[in-house]
Amino acid sequence: MSPVFVPTSWCFSLLLVVLSGCGDRINPAVDEAAIRQVMAEQETAWDRGDLAGFMDGYDDAVCFIGRKGMTCGRDAVTRNYEQGYPDHAAMGDLRFTIHEVLPAGAGHAWVTGNWELTRAADTLGGGFSLLWKKEGGRWRILRDHSY
Repeated sequence: MSPVFVPTSWCFSLLLVVLSGCGDRINPAVDEAAIRQVMAEQETAWDRGDLAGFMDGYDDAVCFIGRKGMTCGRDAVTRNYEQGYPDHAAMGDLRFTIHEVLPAGAGHAWVTGNWELTRAADTLGGGFSLLWKKEGGRWRILRDHSY
């Protein structure tokens, strides 16, 4: 049996096709920093009463799972936030504590931690588990399980 000759240019083209299908890759240090930055921007937006800025951290296909059940779609999740936090006083001061950022395959990551909301009348808090999606170089929350 004689060896098969495959032109080098053909091999290189095949390699490019295979690699182009890999999507957004995870670079743990860079991507963790980017996710932490989005969450810091969310805190800042929330603290100034900017719900639209806060929601920029969410993907259009987000599903929020909380004590009252599951809500899917960015518009529906936004409406829930508007009802629960109708003004700047109700929004208070938000702080996230991130425990871990774990890569979850190409273009995804899990983030766990705690949240604390300090208001004039009270302080609320709980935990979260967030599934993040990287698309077009931007990280956004795809699933938010907060309790």
